[in-house]
Amino acid sequence: MRTTIMTVTPELAQQWLDESNLHNRPLREAAVRALAKQIERGEWQLSHQGIAFDEKGILLDGQHRLAAIARAGRQVEIMVTFDAPRSSFSVLDTGQKRTGRDVLALANEDNPLYLASALRGLYLYQNFPENSWSGQTSMISNDQLLDLLEEHPGMREAVVRGIAIGREIAMTPTAAAIGWYVTTTARPDVNQHEWYVGLTTGANLPIGDPRLALIKTMRLLASGKTTRRRDDSRIHLFYYLKAWNAWVEGRSIKQLRMSPREKAPRPTTRPAIF
Repeated sequence: MRTTIMTVTPELAQQWLDESNLHNRPLREAAVRALAKQIERGEWQLSHQGIAFDEKGILLDGQHRLAAIARAGRQVEIMVTFDAPRSSFSVLDTGQKRTGRDVLALANEDNPLYLASALRGLYLYQNFPENSWSGQTSMISNDQLLDLLEEHPGMREAVVRGIAIGREIAMTPTAAAIGWYVTTTARPDVNQHEWYVGLTTGANLPIGDPRLALIKTMRLLASGKTTRRRDDSRIHLFYYLKAWNAWVEGRSIKQLRMSPREKAPRPTTRPAIF
């Protein structure tokens, strides 16, 4: 890895953006506009923050700075690093702090926003099941997100399922994805097809079917006619697991309830009835 001070012209900045900016997040227009105005006013200063390319010449860091140089139409001096390890991208700062979504998008993951949220929720459910998730997701770093995904690769498929379930029953995709993942991994003996079809279509579900109870509960929360937050993924997950457990065990449930001090549900260990 080598770093040098370079005079970057608008033409070179645009060339690098066109040829090397292959995996970065979408540009934030406000950030580009602010940096361009600084350059136009002559306020640009050389600092340790610059441009970085990986071993293959792909831009890792600095797309907002390059876009600002190109827009301002003025050359500036800037630190440029070549041959930076691609593994370092999760801790790079492009003038805007990288979010979990940004890091997963850079890793070419599908559904990065939902995947980041679901991975954080999974970590909290597994490690702090009785604690509120409010304000806790920031404790999980971007590097931890990548480690969690490596440890739980099935979360990719779970997010796809979670998005579909969430869309149909007004559940947060985060809760539905975690629910799908923890039940399928804990109980590989259970065929989830009927559970999934029942939730996503609601077709021919009789009164007392846990899937119907879950659908009604989620739609009630979404209506805002209860005191619970309509977007509380932790509570949504608990309802998902309570309904799934009843479904696996063949129990009839017309209404799902949770007491304030009820412990976090876990996938049932009882034999499935089907």
